[in-house]
Amino acid sequence: MYSNKSIAVVIPAYNAEKLIGKVIGTMPEYVDKIVVVDDKSQDKMIEVVEGCQRKQPQRIVLLKNETNEGCGGALAKGYKWVRDNSFDVAVRMDADGQMSPKDMPALLDPIVHNQADYSKGNRLFTGEAYRKIPKVRYYGNAILSLLTKMASGYWHVADSQSGYTAMNRKVLETIDWDKMYKRYGQPNDLLVLLNIYNFHVKDVPVTPVYNIGEKSGIKIHVVVFTISWLLWKRFWWRLKEKYVIRDFHPLVFFYLLGMFLLLASVALFARLVIFWVTKDHIPPINALAWMFSVAIGFQSLFFAMLFDMQYNKERR
Repeated sequence: MYSNKSIAVVIPAYNAEKLIGKVIGTMPEYVDKIVVVDDKSQDKMIEVVEGCQRKQPQRIVLLKNETNEGCGGALAKGYKWVRDNSFDVAVRMDADGQMSPKDMPALLDPIVHNQADYSKGNRLFTGEAYRKIPKVRYYGNAILSLLTKMASGYWHVADSQSGYTAMNRKVLETIDWDKMYKRYGQPNDLLVLLNIYNFHVKDVPVTPVYNIGEKSGIKIHVVVFTISWLLWKRFWWRLKEKYVIRDFHPLVFFYLLGMFLLLASVALFARLVIFWVTKDHIPPINALAWMFSVAIGFQSLFFAMLFDMQYNKERR
């Protein structure tokens, strides 16, 4: 128990035999249940978890996916177990040892004191992140964090790829976990889902932990494009769900106008260049139309972002 709240930690795990024992062994005493979800591992991870389970049979739960469903699929299974067994708070930790148990109280405090519905670790708050996180992953994270701000509406949230999170029972019962994105991009997708239901999200500084023997399966050049496409689709889905179906806000028109004009400006600029190269002449109307499209397009986008920030400022 933590502040009279029951705590369950969900650990999605795949081929983590080297570090899962350490993650379980360093779990704080106030954690009531450790729910390890095996995502069809090919190594001896299950044997390691079962060895830990024999020492703490009442505390450790091992769930098994019949097929490899990805991190999001394993998480969904764990979250549904926590929900169905009536725990107050669900914490997510990964099996690679990159999430320090010492940071868990900082994640739990906003939840147990009703200051937020969902808290998320942010490794970028301190200067340590730039030195510790591999540079390719650091810059990829920065790009995805910016895109996630736009897609989710949580403009105050950074380090969107951090999976060190905690949520209250209301979130557990509201989100349809079977509809959450199952692969890399799950933390980004969940933020969009949370915004649809107007949950309060808090960023919490956590310590970046690297070079402890973990092996990342992320191919950053693939993941950035995959998650970017996911966020593009989820962005429009959130606008429809939140500002058209559930409520109405004119920011939708500003976004549509801004993107239409910026796309039109690309075509106008291409036409301008063609005339310049082939005829050594720039049509004045073409130039004015291009300048107008760029100026009004960006202005419309900025207005839409501002409206979105203002609408969601109470969600932080």
